[in-house]
Formats: sequence, C-alpha cells, structure tokens
Amino acid sequence: MAVSLRKARTIIRKTLEKGREMDLKPLSVVVLDAGGHVIAFEREDGAAPGRFPIAHGKAYGSVMLGMAGTAQMQRAEAQAYFMAAVNGVYGGQVVPVPGGILLRDRKGAVIGAIGVTGDTSDNDVVAGMAGIEAAGLTGES
Repeated sequence: MAVSLRKARTIIRKTLEKGREMDLKPLSVVVLDAGGHVIAFEREDGAAPGRFPIAHGKAYGSVMLGMAGTAQMQRAEAQAYFMAAVNGVYGGQVVPVPGGILLRDRKGAVIGAIGVTGDTSDNDVVAGMAGIEAAGLTGES
C-alpha cells in the first residue's frame, strides 16, 4: 500500500482544519512516502517561511528510522550521541521531536510519515493524528 496524493491532501486538509478548531498557531504539514519523498506540503498563511524544513525533518526522521517523533526524542534524551550520528548520516535532516508521525498499513508496515509544525509539538501531534484518521490511515506518534 502506498500513500496516494488524494490521501496526502486529505491528511493535510484535515490536519489544518483541526489546527483551526483548536485555535493553534498557523501550521505547516508535509506528507512523505515510505522512501522519504515528498508527496504534498502546505504552509498556512502566517506560518513562518522556514517551517518546511522543520516539518520535513520531523517526517523524514520518522520514516527513515521507522520511529515516530516521540520515540526519537526519547532516544535523543537517552543517547544523544546516537541521534547526533543519525543526523550526520542524514545530512542534518532529522528533527527528533513529536510532530513526526509514522503512517502504517493494516499489517503494521511503514507506508510513509507526516510532519506537522507550527504550534507546540504535542498540539502538532493532535492535529496530525486527526488528519491521518480522517484519511482512514493509522498513525503512530
């Protein structure tokens, strides 16, 4: 199973809707496929222009490590040298914090990831999970 452009757009639209419902700061959302390639990205009006690399880094670390942002942050806190090495391997593209959410199929295989940024990392996760659920997919934050 792959994440289609249609599903990616649904995830983004519903994530942004949830952000508005929660009165969050302007969000940016990226959806990556299982190889770490961008399927879709949107940055809300008012979001800082540098949000793409943050959203991408959250999702990229998740998909490339098969480890959601919350688990990456715990690993970084426990073994900072490991995450520093990982970031070196991936050219500094990994942002190991909540807001990187794995997309899994029904059998549990990683099919992609999303990255949400703009508000607190915990709020980013809530909005992102709403988008994933609205698209009929399973997320792991």
